[in-house]
Amino acid sequence: MSEEALRQQIQNLKKHNARLKRIAYDARNKLSAALDGTGLCLWQLDIPSGKLVIFNRRWGAMLGFQPNESEARFEEWRAHLHPEDADDVLRAFYDHIEGRAPYYEALHRMLGKNGRITWVLDRGRVTEWDAQGNPLKVTGTHIDMTKEKNYEAQLAMLALHDPLTGLANRHALQSHFSQLLAQGPLCMAFIDLDNFKHVNDTLGHRSGDEVLIQLSQRITEVVPASVVVGRLGGDEFVLLLPFLIDYPKVRILAQAVLDAALTPFNLDNGHAQIGASIGIAPVQPRDSFNDALKRADEAMYQIKKNGKQGFRLAG
Repeated sequence: MSEEALRQQIQNLKKHNARLKRIAYDARNKLSAALDGTGLCLWQLDIPSGKLVIFNRRWGAMLGFQPNESEARFEEWRAHLHPEDADDVLRAFYDHIEGRAPYYEALHRMLGKNGRITWVLDRGRVTEWDAQGNPLKVTGTHIDMTKEKNYEAQLAMLALHDPLTGLANRHALQSHFSQLLAQGPLCMAFIDLDNFKHVNDTLGHRSGDEVLIQLSQRITEVVPASVVVGRLGGDEFVLLLPFLIDYPKVRILAQAVLDAALTPFNLDNGHAQIGASIGIAPVQPRDSFNDALKRADEAMYQIKKNGKQGFRLAG
């Protein structure tokens, strides 16, 4: 082959190599854009060196970092694992690397920039081994699951809390009731508001809702943390008091709740004045939630019948 022919062949190979590089660069950009749009990060770990190859920029972005602000290394990834999740995540990772699990998978939290927490679904599998069968490379994905976890938390919140006031709903009250009853003495207070209908009729239901919200906050502030405050619906509230019925604090708390209801409410369109009738009953060891609620309701009814705005302790 002549020198000129060899030079021409080298030139052609350089052009072909440049073309392949452009195609690879274009393909990688397209892959990066496609993955970023789905919230998916594709990665590959070189085990001996600890170097991470991130095939798109999503990993740093999901943790709040700018491009090149965080180093793409295994130690960097491990340092950003949430302390409460780190042991489980690393155990799952090494179980796969060491052949005890067919793949690596973990749903966990990562700590990003300024302490930002991101939920990640992490999956991976060994894709290359050396001649002795030792793993060399792991390829996998990170998927940002933060929105899904937040939505899950909101659903859990709605399942156990009254949507208007944020207090425990009936379902949560029943659960707390069983737990507290197993732990020791327990009383139940049933609260029915007085003159609440007048607020709705004169100021409107939006103002009525605001009264319920403000009252919920007041009650929560005057009772200790050990007392469970809940709303059954409408203008009916329940307190689970982990005390004996003759414990002096029961009367003190009942009066504090009554004062909270009697204190006028300042609203955007006026002032509201309500009251409360409160019945308190001791819970017996074999009582169901409804049994205790019925006796507290009966004690409350005696207050309603005798002029409202007070509390009564059942015998």
